[in-house]
Amino acid sequence: MKEYITNSVEETLAAAVEVAARLSAGDIILYEGDMGAGKTHFTKGIAKYLGVEDEITSPTFALVNEYYGDVPLFHFDLYRIESYDDLYAIGFFDYLDRGGIIAAEWSENIAELKKELGEVISVCIEKLSETGRRIIVSGKYFGD
Repeated sequence: MKEYITNSVEETLAAAVEVAARLSAGDIILYEGDMGAGKTHFTKGIAKYLGVEDEITSPTFALVNEYYGDVPLFHFDLYRIESYDDLYAIGFFDYLDRGGIIAAEWSENIAELKKELGEVISVCIEKLSETGRRIIVSGKYFGD
């Protein structure tokens, strides 16, 4: 487990870049955190490390945004996803075979997802203040 305390968006991005340096194609990141905690900002840091030049935006309405850099990044929003049937309907499992990194916000909405996917990276982001965040990274590469 690795814990970061960040006090700005820039520090959150730097923490994400550090985490991204350990990632490989095929990895899955499952985010947990309240609305506005910084999940999309964290994804921006991962994308930066991967060489993505596109603007990273929340996939709230699209459900998935695809970005291409050194390794593809598939950024999911599972906020409105309630079941495995919903995951199949949006093609989530098809992305597992596409050789990229999956970053899925609101993974806590499907309790069994972490267990079902096996070795994943969990990123829990907690708001401490307007700009302060506590970020706990665990799982694959980070222990439990």
